[in-house]
Amino acid sequence: MTKTNDVKIVVLRKNLEEADALEIIEQKKTTPFKSLLSRPKKEDVHIHSLKLYYECILMVSGKYIADYFRQATHTISVDSNIREIVLGDGTFPIQTKSSLKKAFSGKRGKNKIDLKLEEHVFVEDEDELTFDHHGREIKFPFKINSKTIENYPKRLLEKNKENIKKPEITNAAAILKLQSQLKKPLETDVRNLSEEFVLREITELYVPIFEARLIGPKKKVGIIRIDAVRKKIL
Repeated sequence: MTKTNDVKIVVLRKNLEEADALEIIEQKKTTPFKSLLSRPKKEDVHIHSLKLYYECILMVSGKYIADYFRQATHTISVDSNIREIVLGDGTFPIQTKSSLKKAFSGKRGKNKIDLKLEEHVFVEDEDELTFDHHGREIKFPFKINSKTIENYPKRLLEKNKENIKKPEITNAAAILKLQSQLKKPLETDVRNLSEEFVLREITELYVPIFEARLIGPKKKVGIIRIDAVRKKIL
């Protein structure tokens, strides 16, 4: 496997300030405590704390390349008066027809010949996988450009190092999942197999998430999380 040990660090800019996050939470703070039969009053739920976390989304991209020979059979059509063909050192007879096929096709029907040969196969597949903070595979939901990312990501993460949530899946495990997806099962009759996995890039992309801890009736604890990029309750 060809790979790089460099990890690209990207931090998304938040589009929601703490005061706006508090306003959203104030409106929705009873939601974690509601049931089919009841919903507490707003005054019975209070916001215990609100923190801004940076949660990591892990992205891996790569390419699988293979070169090999495999056994194959190709069927060709020949005229009805052909009984066999000679190709190189091999002689290939026509397929035997059933009585029904002979009756249906008549004398002018084409004959079929199976050519057993080898194919030289070249495979080149590339893809990218994205994993959320918990290591679950997801579709990437964000836009990445100069307007949506922080200019100094490492400096910002260092400043907020107490509130960083690293990925629960390791880089190695993510790469193995990408390899498994790219490398399709091979045929049984394969020879001279040459294959390679090329790791294109590993990216740790940090998403700002406001997380509120709420205390409700009977001191029950509830959590509301807000994606500070899309201004969306998670």
